[in-house]
Amino acid sequence: MKLVLHADTAHVSPWVFSAFIALTEKALSFELTDHSIPDGDVRVPAFQERSITAKVPVLEHDGWWLAESMAIAEYAAENFPFPKHPRLFPENLQERGRCRQVMLWLRTELAALREARPTTSIFHADRRITTPLSPAAADAASELARVASLVVKPGATTMFASWCIADADLALALMRLRANGDPLPAALAEYADAQWQRAPVQSWLRLPRQ
Repeated sequence: MKLVLHADTAHVSPWVFSAFIALTEKALSFELTDHSIPDGDVRVPAFQERSITAKVPVLEHDGWWLAESMAIAEYAAENFPFPKHPRLFPENLQERGRCRQVMLWLRTELAALREARPTTSIFHADRRITTPLSPAAADAASELARVASLVVKPGATTMFASWCIADADLALALMRLRANGDPLPAALAEYADAQWQRAPVQSWLRLPRQ
């Protein structure tokens, strides 16, 4: 079996982050192959044909390619199931549904916050942003805190009794605020900090960056 995760050379994509965490939490051995997005590496015909959507992340499994971070997480969960491999999604069906709900919401909302606090400001200490949030970004930040407060109990370090892949995605979204010194409820700051200390996240943080 050969697994390859196709990523961006900058190692700042939140969705490559999610796929990297999913594979690492699954304790899978995989290669990391980087592509320069500014140089158009993902627009060359060979990459377009194999990835379909011409985006990273892409998981390559024995020569078969699959793009989109949530699809990759689902694929990894089903192809490398528990108990041989750790879970990515909760065993409980209602919790599993909530996990997917949070993941989908994070991928489709908060555009103003993503623009105001890009992931470069999380992964590069010298690119922190101190300018105040715009009204639209502040509204998105408030909505993020509201939703996170509903799915993370005070004092909890995971959404449910056990970790799930939505925890990594949610923590990264919260880090857009935490890393840049924006206001964040203490309980959510503690939750994000706890997620940031997990070994797979630390492995991601140690990757070289441009």
